[in-house]
This record gives sequence, C-alpha cells and structure tokens, in this order.
Amino acid sequence: MNTVETVVENYDRVLSEVKSLSPNATLVLASKMVPKEVLEGLASRRKVIFGENRVQELLSKYFESESLTWHFIGRLQTNKVKYIVDKVSLIQSVDSVRLAEEIEKRSAQIKKTMDILIEVNVGGEVSKGGVSEKELEALLDAVSHMEHLRLVGLMSVLPEAEEAALVPLYKRLYDLYIKVAQIKKSNFDVHILSAGMSGDYVVALKNGSNMVRLGSKVFGARNY
Repeated sequence: MNTVETVVENYDRVLSEVKSLSPNATLVLASKMVPKEVLEGLASRRKVIFGENRVQELLSKYFESESLTWHFIGRLQTNKVKYIVDKVSLIQSVDSVRLAEEIEKRSAQIKKTMDILIEVNVGGEVSKGGVSEKELEALLDAVSHMEHLRLVGLMSVLPEAEEAALVPLYKRLYDLYIKVAQIKKSNFDVHILSAGMSGDYVVALKNGSNMVRLGSKVFGARNY
C-alpha cells in the first residue's frame, strides 16, 4: 500500500491523464481495502470521490469532509440499503426493480432524492451484476415512477479482454446510454456513463465513458 504522499502524486498524475483523454470525465477512486487514514490524508489535500463496494467497509471508514463525496459502486443487497442512503451521493449499481424500490423507500424516509445509475451487464457475464439489455426497459419504467430516485446514467463492468474485443462492447454500451439519455421523464437527468477501471479505462474513455473507477493506479497493490 502506498503512503499518503505517493497516493497524492499518483492521484494528480492519473487525474491529469484522464482529463487529457476526456476533459469532462470524472475520476472515482475505488477505495476498497484502503485504510481510512490514507483516505483521510488524500481528502485533506485534494477534492475527491471515493467509491466503496462493500457496505460494512464503507461504514467502518466513513468520514465527512467538504472536499469529499462517497459513491457506492458494488453489488448492493436490499437489506443493507438503509445503512448507506444518508452517506452516499450516488449509488452506481442498481440492477433490479426490488433494489430500486428499497432505495426509494429508504430515501423517502429521510426525505432525500437519491441519484442512481442503472448497472447494465453488456458483456453478458454470469459472474457480474447488472441487467441485460432486454431487462433494462422494465427497470427504467419502474424507476420513472419513483419520486425519491433520480436516474443520472448507466454503469457497467466490462469483461477483461483486449482492446479489439472491448471496443464493440463499449460502442453498444454508449449507444444504450444515448438512447436512455433521450427518454423524457421528470426524474431522469441522464448525463453519466460510468465504465472503465484500472485495466480498461483508456479504452473506456476513448469510447464514450465519462466516469471511470480506478483503484490500484492510485493506491497501489492491495492485499485482498
């Protein structure tokens, strides 16, 4: 694990690279397994977004700072939603009507409108979350009737593959994103396509992604 000083240097370098590839792109730092003190050190020096993918870990590391925003980026169980609705500004991994209903219910209880991304499984991998393209329409319709949710975009985790194999999948994902962005609903404000991690973020940014989720490029190797 890198020191805070190294993490800050890495962050500046990676952010610069991301912006050079796509000036309007947003960098989310996948902070799984990164100690709280490292996150606090970085947030004290830079404006950052941390993305956690486990509820328990988010709760154990959560802190507030004017320069910090939290996203939830992992698979989310309905019984864990109540623990994070007051802590995160964006849930990136909504992949079922049942989950959307629970986020709606819990957000209503605290009088909050929760921004969400719908996760789409473009690669069709059984091991990964996300709705299929066929299931997307029904989920979009359900979300459009939930007044405490605001759909702001799509998210995807693509297969590990060479660029030649990834480009067609990214093009399909981008086409879906454009199609969804054209839907006119009172609680739809679609402007985020979150795709690309440490292994494929360059391909992602070249093919329409405007939000990438990077961890090891900034924090170094972590012990899973």
